[in-house]
Amino acid sequence: MLLRERGSDIRLEEEIQLVLPFEDPREKAVLNLVYTYTVFLERTLRVLKPYDLNDQHYNILKILCEQDPTPVSVGTIKHLLLDKRGDLTRLLDKLGAMSLVARETSLENRRVVLVSITTKGREQLHEIDTRLAEKRHLQGNLTFEEAERLNELLDRLRG
Repeated sequence: MLLRERGSDIRLEEEIQLVLPFEDPREKAVLNLVYTYTVFLERTLRVLKPYDLNDQHYNILKILCEQDPTPVSVGTIKHLLLDKRGDLTRLLDKLGAMSLVARETSLENRRVVLVSITTKGREQLHEIDTRLAEKRHLQGNLTFEEAERLNELLDRLRG
């Protein structure tokens, strides 16, 4: 698939160069979700690349920032991750080596590792979020009301 960025509405059929129409609009909706996810993931990865981070690193930093100042167990991070592919220990090792997160052993249970975001991690996350917001603003093709309706439909679809 060739992914293009444009400001105007582009039908999925045109993007994937579909010759025959979809037989079922629900089939199209699912493929449209996957395709749209891929487009947004590529845009996000372009913003993260200069920071030597991927989407999972970003997701971990967002989880930790949301919980800050309370450290979070590795198990909780794993549960909250949007995309559970990959080795969480390896992801945390990289963030730790970059001084974006800190790990400590729980005083209550020595088998539990707690993770927290560092000041450097918060600062870098703020910078990334600013860049992502600028990209989203430039590509904001939905009204507030349309976005709310889309969220309702997606929640219902996962139902």
